[in-house]
Amino acid sequence: MAKILVTGGLGAIGKPLSEELRRRGHEVWISDRVHYYDPHYVRCDVGEFHQVENLFAKAEFDYVYHLAAEFGRRNGEDFYETLWRTNAIGTKNMLRMQERLKFKMIFTSSSEVYGDYRGIMSEDVMDTIAIRQMNDYAMSKWVNEMQIMNSAGSFGTETVRVRLFNSYGPGEYYSEYRSAICVFIYRALHNLAYIVYTKHKRTSSYIDDVVRTLGNIVQNFKAGKVYNIAGSELHNMKQVSDIILNYLGEDDSLVNYRDVEESTALEKRVEVSKSIRDLGHQSTISLEEGIGRTIEWQKGVYGIG
Repeated sequence: MAKILVTGGLGAIGKPLSEELRRRGHEVWISDRVHYYDPHYVRCDVGEFHQVENLFAKAEFDYVYHLAAEFGRRNGEDFYETLWRTNAIGTKNMLRMQERLKFKMIFTSSSEVYGDYRGIMSEDVMDTIAIRQMNDYAMSKWVNEMQIMNSAGSFGTETVRVRLFNSYGPGEYYSEYRSAICVFIYRALHNLAYIVYTKHKRTSSYIDDVVRTLGNIVQNFKAGKVYNIAGSELHNMKQVSDIILNYLGEDDSLVNYRDVEESTALEKRVEVSKSIRDLGHQSTISLEEGIGRTIEWQKGVYGIG
């Protein structure tokens, strides 16, 4: 059994990850920015170093899953001060504590770091090709990865980086800044118009598959490794919308179709063989099944019969 901290532990990924790690018998502490009760919960804004120091005064951790971050390209444009403070300064604060205390860290990066790279997004692309990130969120995540590599080189810190590809599922509460699948479902359930960019292709990852793979890292921790975590079905965004509307028995009269959204990749074709080999990654939930589960969860959360 390991003693593990999950920052961002109340988020759409952090909460089910914390639950999964506890099911596996680990002692799991969680932190987030809001007031909350759990015997092993500590409120902490990672952008404030004194709060981070206080967090690590509570216990000595073997592993830290650092998920606390501002998410999304549009969110990063509208609230860029918060994005850079949380993502860049927050990660630097975590690294300062890692340099002092020597815990092992798992850092959640993003597929957005690959920019609009048109080939297969294998992990070594970032080491061999100069990529232009297309928005502040993407830039902040690549900055985080560089911070981690610099810390490893200068202080010998041990971190695994994971790049998540379009995670979705129950637990993601609606706002206009959330994932496309979350937004499509919410707006379809509430008879609100939404935009579908038809030429974009993604490999969406159902939350259960993401969490299981993340949980496996502590069983085979290899410092310095980078892993893509993604679903196995390449799809366009009209397919996603069609699955949602078919499930609800609705037509597409409220859908506004456009070709391309600026500031994000056209296609994300991904290589996941490393995460399959080292972490036992599997895509067990199809896009259609995962969307159905997410619709039913949103119906319950928002009181829709």
